[in-house]
Amino acid sequence: MIRTENFVSDVVRRAVEALYGPLDGEQLQIQKTRREFEGDYTLVTFPLLRRSRKSPEATAEEIGGHIVANAPEVEAFNVVKGFLNLKLSGAFWGARFAEAKAEPRFGEAPDTGRTIMIEYSSPNTNKPLHLGHVRNNLLGYSVAQILRACGHRVIRANLVNDRGIHICKSMLAWKLYGGGETPASSGMKGDHLVGKYYVEFDKHYKEQIRELVAAGQSEEEAKKNAPVMREAQEMLRRWEARDPEVRALWETMNGWVYEGFDATYAAMGVAFDKVYYESQTYLLGKNIVEEGLAKGVFYRRPDNSVWIDLTGDGLDEKLLLRGDGTSVYMTQDLGTAFRRFEDNRLDDMIYVVGNEQNYHFQVLKLVLKKLGYAWSDHITHLSYGMVELPEGKMKSREGTVVDADDLIAGMVQTAREMSDELGKLDGCSEEEAAAVSSMVGLGALKYFILKVDPKKTMLFDPRESIDFNGNTGPFIQYTHARIRSVLRKAQEAGVAFDGAPDAGVYGSFVADEVELVKMLTDYPAVVASAGENFAPSIIAAYAYDLAKLFNGYYHDHSILREEDAAVRRMRLQLAEQVARVLRAAMGLLGIDVPERM
Repeated sequence: MIRTENFVSDVVRRAVEALYGPLDGEQLQIQKTRREFEGDYTLVTFPLLRRSRKSPEATAEEIGGHIVANAPEVEAFNVVKGFLNLKLSGAFWGARFAEAKAEPRFGEAPDTGRTIMIEYSSPNTNKPLHLGHVRNNLLGYSVAQILRACGHRVIRANLVNDRGIHICKSMLAWKLYGGGETPASSGMKGDHLVGKYYVEFDKHYKEQIRELVAAGQSEEEAKKNAPVMREAQEMLRRWEARDPEVRALWETMNGWVYEGFDATYAAMGVAFDKVYYESQTYLLGKNIVEEGLAKGVFYRRPDNSVWIDLTGDGLDEKLLLRGDGTSVYMTQDLGTAFRRFEDNRLDDMIYVVGNEQNYHFQVLKLVLKKLGYAWSDHITHLSYGMVELPEGKMKSREGTVVDADDLIAGMVQTAREMSDELGKLDGCSEEEAAAVSSMVGLGALKYFILKVDPKKTMLFDPRESIDFNGNTGPFIQYTHARIRSVLRKAQEAGVAFDGAPDAGVYGSFVADEVELVKMLTDYPAVVASAGENFAPSIIAAYAYDLAKLFNGYYHDHSILREEDAAVRRMRLQLAEQVARVLRAAMGLLGIDVPERM
């Protein structure tokens, strides 16, 4: 398919070289024409004045005249000071539309041969998924979809943090205060039940700290000496020593959590190709630490803990192994990174992790580089901002998080209520209404989160996300459903619009049709840009702009009632292509679009 930018650049280059001689690698300044001026692309002539030895206006006139005389695809030009605005013909845009329509994988790039792993979700098995995890999962899944569309082989990975002191806190609290409670006996999802005991641990821990402080200890001493914390640390040591009793409890409670996670992932519409477990990689990380000690990259302190000194690199000293031999996050991250690159022959590894871990990944890459792993330069931390609520930040230890399951259920319920009120479900069966409500509720949630630049901290207000007007998922979904309705009515009326477009009708393109075709032909470049920047927000902005442009066109121009059969057929094909691209773009965000609403 012809890239319009490349075509215009070639046409202008030929004209400039014909008039003023070879450019010798000099780059032309060509950009899309600003909305307030007539034209499609604009050449900035000022850098060419030393060649033309004429005024900016005269230079622009000369180049424009030469182009129109020699390139039939350019039907007109105008000059505004030193800017040459070029207007492409309806036939040119018609040909681009025909190419897009005929391309079965429009917007998708050919195979690049690169293998990229993207890690997202990475939950702890001591609590259910919450709103912060929702942003992580939606961002990671969408970036994976976009990178696949960019032609890469993508492996979607989940690292389950299934070991560590935080896991032992939930286990110990259940053992001390649970009374044998299970998901079956309580009626709770397993991840919710385990999260309940994480909160329970924190409650008792704080009580013990207060008692020790009242008895004369400093707060720092009390935090270390609280009996429940000491028991949790002992449980972690027993776990690493493979104590049968501790391991059995760990396997049971983790099993509860995994069942809960799977249900939430299914409701959220995300998936993984590989799942890694920290419990299976931390020992490899320990071996890497031992190798680093032997190489002199790390050093051991008198308390037997292992560190690396990064002060010479502008960072600080980093703990790699505790004095009691237990590992830290960095230990397992070293082992996991090694295993992934060795097993999958990765070209790139992307970690989707919140910006509070920026320093951690800076250290991880540097440590791996000092250990001699050249692939450390191919690690990227896709850092994203936190999600905040109108009420403030969430705190999982205090149980003040927005639970992912409750959020999803609430979004679907709200979508059902609003759709009913607006008559969007009239004529739908109960099964259809439930499916549309789920689609719209999840679409609203996903779009609201993904339309925000990943780097920004975002404020999530569910009430704002479900709106059939404005920059929302439901607005785009409804636009798609509206187009599908028009196409169904055409079929029911016996109006044929399949097959190749009629080339002769392009000369009658109205300005709005040209704008729609221009935006449609931009889609492959939009996908490429989103992939280069790991930014689903670029796709979201494009989908909204396309839906908004089509709605304006639909309001101002007749489609089914157009009397000229050839024009009507072209408009139906144009509408069909808009629906196709909206469906593809929203699919890259993990959002389904309904056939009817």
